[in-house]
Amino acid sequence: MSQEIHLLSRMTEGLLEAGCDEAGRGPLAGAVFAAAVILPEGFSHPRLNDSKQMSEKARDELREVIEREAIAWAVEAVSPEEIDTVNILNASILGMQRAVSRLAPAPEFLLVDGNRFRPFGRYKASDYRTVVHGDATYASIAAASVLAKTHRDEYMRRIAAEYPQYGWEHNMGYPTPAHIAAIREFGYTPYHRKSFHPKELEPTLF
Repeated sequence: MSQEIHLLSRMTEGLLEAGCDEAGRGPLAGAVFAAAVILPEGFSHPRLNDSKQMSEKARDELREVIEREAIAWAVEAVSPEEIDTVNILNASILGMQRAVSRLAPAPEFLLVDGNRFRPFGRYKASDYRTVVHGDATYASIAAASVLAKTHRDEYMRRIAAEYPQYGWEHNMGYPTPAHIAAIREFGYTPYHRKSFHPKELEPTLF
């Protein structure tokens, strides 16, 4: 029997609040995806949690609920080329900022998963709060994590058809042994992040 998850609905009272999260910081290939979600006041779902703690089926089911019931939501991708240019941390922040900028109505306060963010546009440092493990604390951040993860997985399955030898539909671009072996055999693709240098692919001295 699954245990119900109880997440906090909001941090601020009387403000339109959006949760922000990203998916895909660690992979060797593919874009990083970011999402921003404004949930209705009092929204809850017994299975909503950090997307990494949910099964693929549960994430897909929750995605439908979130996209149907959210006041507003947006998902943005930051390409491997942009990641290589600005680095993965800045790319993740940029993706969340882009997602927030697409929300209508515009949120008045932002809850951001993690410990790094920066002011942009109309949002000053006082207009957002970073929360470590926020995707397991606040419903809006958890909802953003679900959208970012499901949209990115969908994208990885799509580009896997272009380069089937890398197994991206299974490893989602992460550095699994099979993915590392495929890079050794076939080299890098345009979807690989050239700035990522896993130790397994470093040339040996012996």
